Amino acid sequence: MMSNGERLHPAAILFNFIKVIKEALFAIILGFITFRDESFFYFILISSVLVILLIIYSVASWYRYTYRIEADELRVEYGIFIRKKRFISINRIQSIDLTAGVIHRIFNLVKVKIETAGSGMSSEASLTAVKLAEGERLRNELKKERTPLNDVEEQLVDEEPSYKISFKRLFLAGSTSGSIGIILALFAFVFSELEQFIPNRFYDNTVEWIIGLSLFFIIGLSIVVLILLWLFGIAGTMIKYGNFTITRNKDELFITRGLLEKKQLTIPLRRIQAVGIQESLIRQPLGYVTVFAEVAGGSMDKGEEFSTVLFPIMKADEVEDFLQELLPDYAKQPEELNPLPKRALKFYLLRATLPITLMFAAVLYFLPPFIWIPIVFFIGALFLGFLRFKDAGYDVEGKRLLLSYRTVSKMTMIIYHKRIQAFEKKQHKIQKAQELATMKLSIIAGLGGKHYTVKDMEERDVDLLSDWYSYRK
Repeated sequence: MMSNGERLHPAAILFNFIKVIKEALFAIILGFITFRDESFFYFILISSVLVILLIIYSVASWYRYTYRIEADELRVEYGIFIRKKRFISINRIQSIDLTAGVIHRIFNLVKVKIETAGSGMSSEASLTAVKLAEGERLRNELKKERTPLNDVEEQLVDEEPSYKISFKRLFLAGSTSGSIGIILALFAFVFSELEQFIPNRFYDNTVEWIIGLSLFFIIGLSIVVLILLWLFGIAGTMIKYGNFTITRNKDELFITRGLLEKKQLTIPLRRIQAVGIQESLIRQPLGYVTVFAEVAGGSMDKGEEFSTVLFPIMKADEVEDFLQELLPDYAKQPEELNPLPKRALKFYLLRATLPITLMFAAVLYFLPPFIWIPIVFFIGALFLGFLRFKDAGYDVEGKRLLLSYRTVSKMTMIIYHKRIQAFEKKQHKIQKAQELATMKLSIIAGLGGKHYTVKDMEERDVDLLSDWYSYRK
């Protein structure tokens, strides 16, 4: 046990400085734009003074930050002028995650994130830089494990079930991730922000050059750009999920992932609220899925902003064996689901095509030569609406509910009765005339909870599920 206060590694000074700079980045850019002409000298002078003050602040913050384990508590003291003390009972700790970025790995350091059930927007405590051995010792102490570990991988004993992603699967995950759309949106946002700094003459000359090119050259250039963006998407996925390994160790799942930033996540089984299987439009025809979990609590800086990925990509027929090894309560999949009634199809098609119909009318009125564009979108919307109808359904087995639905990707959620926080039946007049209803249920996950909706179900099926949820006979 540690009784005396320990300080972070001196590299924490650098991390504190970088953090403050990131938070003040907008003000720095604004100041540069404001004073870049006549008053640029004063901008440099003020910036130099601020940098010196920030360095002093970072050093003082590091010096005044101490931690120790005492009386089954983690005790953290920090604050330069106003001292703050945080006591975290070992019994309240839900997970202890170790993260190692590029700078951490250079100095053989880790960042320790400690979370409780009510961590909120950030971790309950975050030790930004400690030695790897110290981080492991802290984790063992806080988890009440006294066996020393020299390396993270040594704690994963051979008999524990473990899955590791292969390079081939990792490359396939990047190729089919669909991140090209995200990269395009990010590129468009960055360009819109930087456009004001591009000289008008350069901008006009570039536009004239592009207009003067042949159609075939523009198409070829577009293909090259798309290929480059696709390769960037592959690289991003491989960096994020490189060396992905998941292991069940007693009552926890232990996940290690990342090439540049190595993350080690601990998920207590009791915090898992639901297990999901995602099939994207690209991966579903190839027979591949992503398995994820909805976890109660957590924080925004945990690294999993939405759901926690249990395995980035695997064959659909491998999911049951995967869950049988790691989460056997969620393993058995029904052969068939209770589908939606055929009379619900028209509502799914109408909802999918209504926005495209409005776009069709606008294009027809203002840009008749481009009418083929909304026609293509209309056909795609019809197909998507049919898939949403076809993939929706449910199955109940004892106290376990399985829901299937689709927005763009097909989602299959496996939820136990005790995890459902609310059940709601919705029905408008048209649905009532058709004896249809919409079911919505909610669970605790992330920060705001998760909600699942299946529309236009058979009304008696919704009533049966309502009785199952409320224990009515």
